[in-house]
Amino acid sequence: MKHVVYKTQGVCSQEMRFDLNDDGTVTNIEIIGGCRGNTKGVARLASGRKAEDIISLCKGIPCRGDNSCPNQLAIAIEQALNEQ
Repeated sequence: MKHVVYKTQGVCSQEMRFDLNDDGTVTNIEIIGGCRGNTKGVARLASGRKAEDIISLCKGIPCRGDNSCPNQLAIAIEQALNEQ
């Protein structure tokens, strides 16, 4: 298991924390800052899913231009996978 702390860029949230488990699932997602209801909803819906599934569902979702908190989560997970 790898614990990830990711500093977001260009969105309302400031940081994302999650665990990337050995089986490829992402758990214990916490999004700091941002729109509280949306970030809690994204975290709850994504938790327990395979990393690749979260990336395919969230990458490219726009909010502020071409970026959003879900997009930042996808980027954070991609980076964590690439660092393994």
